[in-house]
Amino acid sequence: MSDRSTSSLLIAVALAGYGAFIASYVPAMLLGHSVPLLLICFVLQAVCALAAAVGVWRGEKWAAGAVVLLGVSVAATWLIEGFVLGLVAYLHALLVAVLAIVVALIVAAHLNRQRQHRSRTA
Repeated sequence: MSDRSTSSLLIAVALAGYGAFIASYVPAMLLGHSVPLLLICFVLQAVCALAAAVGVWRGEKWAAGAVVLLGVSVAATWLIEGFVLGLVAYLHALLVAVLAIVVALIVAAHLNRQRQHRSRTA
């Protein structure tokens, strides 16, 4: 197993773990009194993370896009929590939103480089 396939495996496991973690919030939000917009954001994060995990695991072309979509949904959730609902501090929400986008772009670039390398060697 090469380093590139190991990194893909680690990324896929991390995405699946994050998706499962975020999905664990949804049942409590459905049973309790929650803000519908926040529920939609958490469901979107869980779906994007799990879809990205499957895409990375299978080496699909769209996996990098799914990772970017996950980063955007994480950023949007934090911005809504901070600026719209006032649940978290503004600067903390802004920091996490920026970090989510940066990490998503780095992971997506890595996946694209890996896919290009595989297509050249095949």
